[in-house]
Amino acid sequence: MTPPTKEDARGPAPGPEPTAGPGRAETTASGAGAGSASDSGRFSERAVRRALLRFRVIAYLVGVGLITLVLVGVPLKYLADAPALAETVSPVHGLLFMIYLALTADLSSRCRLGTVPTLWVMLAGTIPFLSFVAERRVTRTVLERQRSTHGT
Repeated sequence: MTPPTKEDARGPAPGPEPTAGPGRAETTASGAGAGSASDSGRFSERAVRRALLRFRVIAYLVGVGLITLVLVGVPLKYLADAPALAETVSPVHGLLFMIYLALTADLSSRCRLGTVPTLWVMLAGTIPFLSFVAERRVTRTVLERQRSTHGT
C-alpha cells in the first residue's frame, strides 16, 4: 500500500490513477501537477504563463475602473452633484485593486522579479493609464525571461 498523499487528506481516491488522459497534465490547487519537475510546480513555464494571464486581466480591469472613477465618476459627483457612479465604481475598484496587488505579488514571486520592480508595478495601479504601461512591461519582461531560459 502506498503512503497517503496531500490529495488523500481530502478524502479517498475514487480509484487507481490513470497514467494518461484528459486533465491529467493540469495543475491541482496545491500547485503540484503530473509530469517531471520541469513541467509542474509553482515555477514551471505553464504556471508562470497562467499567473501572467491573471495579472494581465486584472491590470486591465483595474486600469479601466480607475479611469472610469477618476475621469467620469468623480467629476460627475462634484460637478453635476450625481454621486451614484462614483459610489458604485469606487468599492469595485478597491476590491479589484486588492486582487491586483495579490496577483502582482504572486507573479513576482513566480518570476523572481525583485522587491523594487514589484512595488513599482503595484503603485502603477494607483495612477490612471499607468497600469496599462506596467502590464505591457511586465508581460515583455516575463516572456523574454521565459524565452532566454528555455531557448525558444
